[in-house]
Amino acid sequence: MLHQSDQLDLMYQALADASRRAMIERLSRGPASVSELAEPLDMSLSAVMQHLQVLEASGLVNTEKVGRVRTCRIEPQALGVAERWISQRRARWEQRFDRLGEYLAVQADDKQKEEKS
Repeated sequence: MLHQSDQLDLMYQALADASRRAMIERLSRGPASVSELAEPLDMSLSAVMQHLQVLEASGLVNTEKVGRVRTCRIEPQALGVAERWISQRRARWEQRFDRLGEYLAVQADDKQKEEKS
């Protein structure tokens, strides 16, 4: 398995493109063939396949070929890596903002006491 940082890099690279995000959005409603994914996009089938390769490399999408049809499925657990990374940073910043709020409240109280005396 890829190192978490490498996996995040691939995932964010994959999500950086609007066409790939549109494919992910479509796949969030259920599996789709490559031609179904390509239908609303203004690009060639080979360009769609290149985008799918990026999505597969990131772990966000899994494809399976049965006969002549390649079916694509989203891998929802793959987003868990990014979600955990974001949640950890959010928690850290929320703690910092809480400490800043406490500090500012103490400063305001001290200022009010000074003004009264």
